[in-house]
Amino acid sequence: MPRKARIDAPGALHHIIARGIEKKPIFHDDNDRLNFLERFGTILDETGTPCLAWALMPNHVHLLLKTGLAPISKVMRRLLTGHAQQFNRRHRRHGHLFQNRYKSFLCEEETYLKELVRYIHLNPVRGGGVRNMKQLKRYPFCGHGTLMGALEYTWQDAPSVLKRFGKNIGEARERYSLFVSDGVSMGRRPELVGGGLIRSVGGWSELKALRDTGRHVFSDERILGSSDFAEFALMHAREQLDKEAMAKAAGLDLEMVTEAVSHLFDQAPDLIRSASRKGTVARTRSLICWFAVERLGIRAVEVAKRLDLTPSSVSKLVSRGRVDPLRQKVETMLLER
Repeated sequence: MPRKARIDAPGALHHIIARGIEKKPIFHDDNDRLNFLERFGTILDETGTPCLAWALMPNHVHLLLKTGLAPISKVMRRLLTGHAQQFNRRHRRHGHLFQNRYKSFLCEEETYLKELVRYIHLNPVRGGGVRNMKQLKRYPFCGHGTLMGALEYTWQDAPSVLKRFGKNIGEARERYSLFVSDGVSMGRRPELVGGGLIRSVGGWSELKALRDTGRHVFSDERILGSSDFAEFALMHAREQLDKEAMAKAAGLDLEMVTEAVSHLFDQAPDLIRSASRKGTVARTRSLICWFAVERLGIRAVEVAKRLDLTPSSVSKLVSRGRVDPLRQKVETMLLER
């Protein structure tokens, strides 16, 4: 049976687990871990990918990421391939380091974000590498210390997590710390390590009760969320694939998109590559970046090079283009050329 495609979309929340092949270690020492984190931070910055939680274990990693400028599959391919190559060179080994396919679950943010942050950051405690919460606060290979202000990883999106616990930083950290401590007694929480509706609705009895009402219930092993969320995610994934396929079938490239969108807004294409911040130029630039990254699948770093921008600028422009009221008009114009 063929594997199902990854489900992804801008801003989507993913719980990712990458395990060593045959449960073998993927880190032998702290240098391996530090190399992994350096590469991880660079990739997150270049792709505008927010990281909300993470933990490095001896033979696997847990990551909680939101889709930024690049699909999560590309982010993970760069991360795991790069780490495996460096690990193999350093330890003079050959062959695969990771299992053939990492696990990735699309998660319903409002329901699961806080629970997943807690679950992921307690992994070192559950695994026995860290004895208690006091040690976890200073443990350098888990995102908990950054949220507590004891460590600093600039690529970790701590504000997006802490704002869910309080209005000011002190209150948020105190409430977050209590929330995580309360999770120590909860054990391994298998309902958070996988998708599917049975887990999401709370078990077979709850699922039966829903079905007894006559309501059709949606589920998917790639999704951690309610029936409504699963239905919406699957519908959106199908729409995205259709639009990407249409863009590629049209034979569009960045030069063609730049020329067409510039013409639509009555702008000279050369202005798009200039330092001009004029309103219409900036808007044209944002729609070009959005279409190039999200419809043509061009890496943000490549778009930045070709338009004389920085990757962080492209990230902001894609976000603006995504919500621009004229986005649909631009997409229709390009696909019907």
